[in-house]
Amino acid sequence: MRKRSFFSKINNWVLYILFTAIVFGIALYSVFLINELRQRETNRISVFAEAMKIQQANKVIDSDTQNLLFTIFRENDKLPIIVTDGNHKAIIAEGFYRNIPEEIVNDPKKLQWLIADMESRYKPFELKISQTQKQFVYYDNSQLLNNLRYFPYMLGLFILTYIFFSFWFLQTIKKTDEGYVWAGLAKETAHQIGTPLSSMIGWIEILRLENENSEGVKEIENDINRLKTISERFSKIGSVPELNDLNINETLQQNYDYLKSRISKKVKFMLVLPQQEILIPHNRILLSWVIENIVKNAVDAMKGEGRLEINLYEKNKNVLIDFKDTGSGMTNFQARNAFKAGYSTKKRGWGLGLSLAKRVIKEYHKGDIKIAHTAVGEGSTFRILMKNG
Repeated sequence: MRKRSFFSKINNWVLYILFTAIVFGIALYSVFLINELRQRETNRISVFAEAMKIQQANKVIDSDTQNLLFTIFRENDKLPIIVTDGNHKAIIAEGFYRNIPEEIVNDPKKLQWLIADMESRYKPFELKISQTQKQFVYYDNSQLLNNLRYFPYMLGLFILTYIFFSFWFLQTIKKTDEGYVWAGLAKETAHQIGTPLSSMIGWIEILRLENENSEGVKEIENDINRLKTISERFSKIGSVPELNDLNINETLQQNYDYLKSRISKKVKFMLVLPQQEILIPHNRILLSWVIENIVKNAVDAMKGEGRLEINLYEKNKNVLIDFKDTGSGMTNFQARNAFKAGYSTKKRGWGLGLSLAKRVIKEYHKGDIKIAHTAVGEGSTFRILMKNG
């Protein structure tokens, strides 16, 4: 399988960075708008304070000015305001407080706490009533502005969540499409293998009639049976396989016997099984595919010479199968990518063996397959884990 080019990966990152910049740009612009609104409310309070100062100046005011002052007072129907004397004591009289709940106005402690809270946010405006008398106008944000204060964070969180969801959704769709493609390819492969395989079965019967005890005929028959197994494996991809309570010792023994005669004689191939039988739900055809893929991968890593040991054992109600080889081992990067479709360290091959093995174990047998240990020059240990009951 062809790997993605460097420029293709760069393009994906450019799109991701662009979306992220848009998110933060919207959030920053929202903060700017809210700060602008806050400044306008502050200016309104300043105008309101000046209007109060004019009203309390005890001067004769013409009707136009009175109408202007009335309009200023009337429009202030959202901002909470408290006027205090020179000692910062609230003046509880009509016109000296606005948009303050009555339960706070009637409670001196709550009112004093509210004044202190307002002062912590904004510096009060000072009104000079006379040479010796002055008042202070305390104010706070309107309820709308207080609610809008959290809007940029909520907006940013929402858009980031949307972006992450979009990436997850696209990845899911991609994996689903790939799954359908591989399932279709596998079934078509099984169909294509089936036609010549039927013909070969017929020819082997003819050869058996000529020499029933021929060793060559027996070996060909073994390979034909193996081809039938391979065809069944491909036909099961994309379908829900039937899991039966079978002795996994026997499954491993059958695969070991078949593979031992077909791998390099320079590989010391060993199988360690427990004395007692282990019954566990599994599909023997699919599991043998996994075993074969791991064994062939280990033999390639050892370049046809070394030691390969398969060890079956139980631990914490789990059944574990370890495949330990003395091959070249893997780097951390290679180990992280070993089960990804299309990844391969070999010049030949499609890089699908371990990927399909992982799918068979995780999706069909609800187990797991991982690299338990690996080190460059020291070999690797692949481990299959399946639940026992």
